[in-house]
Amino acid sequence: MWIADQGDGTYSNPILYTDYSDPDAIRVGEDYFMIASSFCNTPAVPLLHSKDLVNWKVINYIMDKLPFEYYDKPVHGCGTWAPAIRFHEGTYYVFIPMPDEGIMMCKTTDPWGKWSEPAYVRKVVGWIDPCPFWDEDGKAYMVTAFARSRIGFKSMLYMSPIEPDCSGVLGDGQFIYDGHATQPTIEGPKLYKRNGYYYIFAPAGGVKPGWQTVLRSKNIYGPWEEKIVLHQGNSPVNGPHQGAWVDTPDGQDWFLHFQDVGNAGRIVHLQPMHWENDWPVIGVNAVDGCGEPVLRYKKPEVGATYPIDTPEDSDFFEGDCLGLQWQWNANYKREWYELKDGQLLLHAQAADPKTQLCDISNLLLQKWPAPEFSITTCLQLEQMKDGDVAGLVSLGGCYTALAVQKINGKMQLQQRTGNWTKDDEIRTGLGEWNSDVIYMQMKVEKETYRTFYVGTTEENLQPVGQMVEATPGRWVGVKDGLFAINEQGAAGGSVAADYFVYQEL
Repeated sequence: MWIADQGDGTYSNPILYTDYSDPDAIRVGEDYFMIASSFCNTPAVPLLHSKDLVNWKVINYIMDKLPFEYYDKPVHGCGTWAPAIRFHEGTYYVFIPMPDEGIMMCKTTDPWGKWSEPAYVRKVVGWIDPCPFWDEDGKAYMVTAFARSRIGFKSMLYMSPIEPDCSGVLGDGQFIYDGHATQPTIEGPKLYKRNGYYYIFAPAGGVKPGWQTVLRSKNIYGPWEEKIVLHQGNSPVNGPHQGAWVDTPDGQDWFLHFQDVGNAGRIVHLQPMHWENDWPVIGVNAVDGCGEPVLRYKKPEVGATYPIDTPEDSDFFEGDCLGLQWQWNANYKREWYELKDGQLLLHAQAADPKTQLCDISNLLLQKWPAPEFSITTCLQLEQMKDGDVAGLVSLGGCYTALAVQKINGKMQLQQRTGNWTKDDEIRTGLGEWNSDVIYMQMKVEKETYRTFYVGTTEENLQPVGQMVEATPGRWVGVKDGLFAINEQGAAGGSVAADYFVYQEL
């Protein structure tokens, strides 16, 4: 849907028009790995891979489920916040902050394989954005920020000595930087070392109006010099925010960061970077060492040319497991679905009829892949039972869905619309449905306007229901997908999806 690689040796930003929020990345040999936050969705913390920093694929998730039972239901805005990934002595480590539970760690020697179960680095409330670091003397550290919503303050950074195997902290550590005066809301710190300097790359100023700050010191506990190295400038890229410094095998430097565009979420950009007087300069048109984002640029030189590629989106359900583009709205259960004979079978799960759709766990969702698109799906309805409700959902702050509901043996079309901050879901009847097959389509225009279409074939789709403007969720962009529930409290039936296809408008 969104192609960043221009096929002529250049790329355009964003490299991913998709909500891979709070990205962090590393290079290991000729491979790049990037992770992102995913809040209450599972599997949790997507892991992407690239060979050239422009063409990316989702290859795995760090956690299959969130390690607390209360995430069996959606807890909007909670769960996994901005993680960090590092490679040390043959092992990949991912630090995952859960602001209500603590700093968790997962590790592996094979990023494509199974990651370890999450274990506490520190059980604490309000600590966020951790990043581990190993010094030349073998000592290990963790830098963190703070969430005012949990702990009562922000704009501070803290350094903790930790066990070299990341199994816990060693002592209490100390506050190392106060950004209130010049770098308010400093957060998302990433810790590096170069030419005898310790560097902390950390965004400040808030997500949309903010900028990228770098701190440096000869001592890991400071004092720290500070410099703003990337801002919006004259570009359309608001708040160039939180990301990762990576290099190429031949020594080029690059910076990955996100931009919050609202409904599509926090999309990912790639900026050129170089060093002047032991300070990084990111982007182009630098004034006093502070650059602005590029919109198009020469691709990184990585020693080879790799195929143009993007994360998966459309799905014809031909495999024996769900595609990695899919996440559930909360911790999931394997019995919720089957993949059989080229179809996805969604088994209707019991749901309280008073529960808003946004608070249903078994919504199967994926991120927006572009600013404008259509989604078309075909659902087979013959296995639905009384009380079942199934259809196509678009989840955000303001959500909407086109559904089929079976009542007393008859099918009814219905549109459901609501807001996750309120408890007043509107359910509008749209007439009877007299077929065992339904084709549903949703169009998204100008990153905002969602309209539904329905028909007994894909060729005779007709508009139905009301246009509903999209709004983002709690720290996340809009997600779209499928669902099947039963509101009579009994074992429900099932619906079979033949495909879920994205197309350009």
